[in-house]
Amino acid sequence: MDTITLTDHHFLHILQLASSALPVGAYSYSEGLETLVESGTITSQLTLQQWLEAELSYGAIRLEAAVMVRAYQAAIIGDLETLCYWNIWLSAARETQELRNSSWQMGRSLMQLLGKIQPEILSLANAVGNPCNYAIAFGIASAHWQINIQAALLAYLHSWATNLITAGVKLIPLGQTAGQELLLQLQPLISHATAEIMSLNDDELSCCSWGLSLASMQHETQYTRLFRS
Repeated sequence: MDTITLTDHHFLHILQLASSALPVGAYSYSEGLETLVESGTITSQLTLQQWLEAELSYGAIRLEAAVMVRAYQAAIIGDLETLCYWNIWLSAARETQELRNSSWQMGRSLMQLLGKIQPEILSLANAVGNPCNYAIAFGIASAHWQINIQAALLAYLHSWATNLITAGVKLIPLGQTAGQELLLQLQPLISHATAEIMSLNDDELSCCSWGLSLASMQHETQYTRLFRS
């Protein structure tokens, strides 16, 4: 991949946007991990790593990330029609109500936050309307702050992995050191997935996420729940 050059200004913006401290509620979602841990499908650092690697290689996160790229590109040139199209497209691609609601809730929270700290972004937020998917909001924010798209995509995938590893640390449970070790091990795959996603054409957008969908559907009736998905 090409070398990324960021100014201090852009680097700090992407750190803020991808931070686990960003108040969008990501910590309350496990994306099916809670079901998978209870069923015994994921029981260790190794099985969690295998699940995350499969998601990065074939799963729904690739669609989300690809749509984030398209939202960024549309926001950069002020193409509101395309921005709205991809927001509707991504909503339709969510296979369960829990996954769709989590994307909408996080997207709404991010747009509300940005509207308060960067009021000039409200025109794009209002154009997309409500509900707004998180990937769309992330793309709009990255474009507004003129963050390099490759850096934004890396940050998006890294933030996703961090959130699910944190959930896995709590649920399995794992130690904090094991979680950081796993995040480090995923870095080459995150970089590889970024390169692949950047090169996808619209008619190449696809995923194999039936395992995630089944886990998400079962989570709704799970006896005990720590997470919202």
